[in-house]
Amino acid sequence: MTTADYIALAFFAFVWMGYSWLLHGRTFFGRTSLTHAMTERRREWIYNSLRRDLKMIDTQIMAGLQNGTAFFASTSIFAIGSCFALLGATEKVDAVFADLPFVFHGGHAVFEMKVGGLAALFGYAFFKFGWSYRLFNYCTILFGSIPMMRDTERDVIAAERAAERVIRMNVIAGSNFNEGLRAIFLSIGYLGWFINPYVFMMTTAIVIVVLTRRQFFSQARLAIIDSGPPSNLHLSAIRRDMPSSGGNDLSEGL
Repeated sequence: MTTADYIALAFFAFVWMGYSWLLHGRTFFGRTSLTHAMTERRREWIYNSLRRDLKMIDTQIMAGLQNGTAFFASTSIFAIGSCFALLGATEKVDAVFADLPFVFHGGHAVFEMKVGGLAALFGYAFFKFGWSYRLFNYCTILFGSIPMMRDTERDVIAAERAAERVIRMNVIAGSNFNEGLRAIFLSIGYLGWFINPYVFMMTTAIVIVVLTRRQFFSQARLAIIDSGPPSNLHLSAIRRDMPSSGGNDLSEGL
């Protein structure tokens, strides 16, 4: 490998770690990230489930989260298999690269190393998606331990503790899912290395810019951020005689 290859690889690792560090912070230029905003929405969702006995909607949401995670885990496995298949087609790749302009091909060993790095990216993504799927499964079990509305009214503190366990597990599972998805996105930038290290750095920078825009400057972020966050999400202010959102008191009919 050339010096430019080492620089491009270091740039890739630095940008990845820097972006992850950025998302772990609360704000960027005074803007809350989409990920942190969704964490608050997760909290509102779980606390809202304490206000009703019928939780079929919540279990459907949990199932949807698990199914989406399983899809990406399966996709990562297929991508890893494709990388190993590509290792067996080195001669054909040499013939293709020889006819392409602006492509720097450093030989079989360098090509195989690049493919190995791509397989490692997909392997990292698979482990993140697999762990996220397991955590969403645990989250479903914890959600089943949330008390019914009558029991919640008898012991609000215990109900809130049960809700907090679900929230924390859901947030951790979502964080692992986001990290796996980030690896998938960055693998697109990694493909630029097969052309030359300068394209590698450019495609990586483009991917990071796109991801940063989606996190801090997108319409999706604006859609879920309130002008002011709710001051209290606890149950102390909830009364049984208050009607539900659908206009019917579910506790009265059960």
